Order: sequence, then structure tokens, then C-alpha cells
Amino acid sequence: MNSIHWPEGFVPGFTENFASNEAIVAGLSAQDIWPLLSVPSRWPSYYANSANVRFYDDKGPELADGVRFYFETFGFPVEAQCNEYVPPANGRPGRVAWHGWAGEGETRLDVHHAWLVEDLEGGRVRILTQETQKGKPAEELHRTKPNPMINGHQDWLDGLVIAASNEQSS
Repeated sequence: MNSIHWPEGFVPGFTENFASNEAIVAGLSAQDIWPLLSVPSRWPSYYANSANVRFYDDKGPELADGVRFYFETFGFPVEAQCNEYVPPANGRPGRVAWHGWAGEGETRLDVHHAWLVEDLEGGRVRILTQETQKGKPAEELHRTKPNPMINGHQDWLDGLVIAASNEQSS
């Protein structure tokens, strides 16, 4: 199985907070998952903790390398820039990641949120989402038990699987 590509400064274990969530599901493929994940305006339809998605510079609706966008999650207004975008194809896993930031000074939060979507043998798909976070808000999130990022990302992952299953059966 493949792993997330981490940019310098965001390697897990060297940041204030880290969340990792994964699902392996039979009966779905990377191609079923990708359209729901790569188009941020679709996130609120299956993930209640996502809202007010918009793009800058007449980009969108699909993510792409270098594209700037905005959304709200976990009570944070997040400015973001996609820094990895590789759609799944011919046995190659799909990869999408962004650097997100919110606040200034002591309230500044910087994250690297990455997704990996890969087909496995037996008609299964693996969906891995991991996020590293830096800054004082990340320290506070790390100390909160249960970790709200792990629970929130599990909701996102579960909603993504349900939405893809519903679309497949339509």
C-alpha cells in the first residue's frame, strides 16, 4: 500500500498535532471516490463540518496543483492552496493535498491535509486521509480528548464512502 507524501516542515511526529483515518471498502473504486473528493463544493453534501467553499482567480470547481481556495471547518475559516493533485489512473493511486492556514500570530494554525485513494485487489478501495498541524491551536487540539480532528476526519471519511455508495447505486 502507498503512503502520503509529506512536505518539509509537516512530517508527522514533528508537528503539534497529527490525525490519521483510513477506510478499506469493498464494492467501490478510486474512480467512484475521486469526483466527490476532488470537487470541494461537493464536500458539504456529505460532510456537515465543511461549508462556504469558494475558489480564487476564477479557478475551480475541481482542485488542481497550485489552486487557491477557501472553506470553513472546525470553526476555522481556512485559506488553502492545493499542493498535490494526481487523479487515480491505471493502477496509480489518486493523491490530493493542500496547505491550509487560519489566524495570525498566536492564533495561527497551519496544516497539511492529504488524501490517498487507491484500488486494492478484490474490488476494494483504500481511502487514507492524514493531516499534520502546526501552531498553538494545534497544541490545544492535540490535548483535547478525544482528538476532534480524528473524529471529524472519520465523519468526513464515512460520509465520503456513503455518498460514493449512494451514487453508485443510483
